[in-house]
Amino acid sequence: MTLKKSILITGGSGSFGRHCIKTLLEQSDFDKIIVYSRDELKQFEFSQEIRDPRLRFFIGDVRDFDRLRYALKGVDTVLHAAALKQVPAAEYNPMECIRTNILGADNVVRACIENNVKRVVALSTDKAASPINLYGATKLASDKLFVAANNIVGDSDIRFSVVRYGNVVGSRGSVVPFFRRLIADGADHLPITDERMTRFWITLDEGVAFVLSALKRMRGGEIFVPKIPSVRITDLAKAMAPDLPQITVGIRPGEKLHEVMVPREDSRVTVEFDDHFVIKPAIAFERKERNEERFYFANELGEHGRPAKTDFEYESGTNSEFLTIEQIIETNKRAGA
Repeated sequence: MTLKKSILITGGSGSFGRHCIKTLLEQSDFDKIIVYSRDELKQFEFSQEIRDPRLRFFIGDVRDFDRLRYALKGVDTVLHAAALKQVPAAEYNPMECIRTNILGADNVVRACIENNVKRVVALSTDKAASPINLYGATKLASDKLFVAANNIVGDSDIRFSVVRYGNVVGSRGSVVPFFRRLIADGADHLPITDERMTRFWITLDEGVAFVLSALKRMRGGEIFVPKIPSVRITDLAKAMAPDLPQITVGIRPGEKLHEVMVPREDSRVTVEFDDHFVIKPAIAFERKERNEERFYFANELGEHGRPAKTDFEYESGTNSEFLTIEQIIETNKRAGA
């Protein structure tokens, strides 16, 4: 008899969750896919958009441990995508951000261990690397919780890992829809925070594919970082509105000039693969094999990595690949942004 497999996605009715679920329905062999989120309207709209007997909808908040524990019964795999992500909102409502992003992460860890979930991947952000705002600080704490969770599972075959990547093209709150609205409203210029500013650039398709690849690659305790191109904010503005002038308005509070996904301080524990990096855990694990020097130099797909260069830093401003204006136009079109 074939064993049935099930996966639960926290924040499953958000932009990542919806796209990931559509991909899973098309490409995976999961028999049950659970959408776990607190927005009943989004869940209803999603259930009307996609009618599939494999889908289950659970109203719940990651702040609610008992609800999580109930929802995770019989689940094999978890993708943790739920978070409060708006930088200004986090600064103004710090405890709300902490309750969801840190205490909620702890609830996910504990509920997964209690239900013997086999594989758990948590989504992170570039803002968790050398954070300068509360949102980034809470996601760094969340990353630490998921990495350290590998230490409290004993001999159980439960693995926790993290995926970190930068701006998703066209996602809510990103600069692309902001520029689109200005252009549609007949703006006479585009506001640029700083003409030196750069950002990593990844489409939702690419982000979902990378997260799902991490589920196959993971050994437990590592942070996965994809190799992706950068864009200059001035090039993005030219790609979207070549005839509009650009006016510098200054960097907003909590905003960086360049994004960092692998801080220089982590270079000594970073492994480079062909299309991604792995940041090894900085702590020792009870599982002795995970403390072996070469343990994270090969993954479960048989891919092999090499130590990153000393003092290496993966930063959008010094990235080896930048998209041209033409490539930005094509990427945005491909992303539907």
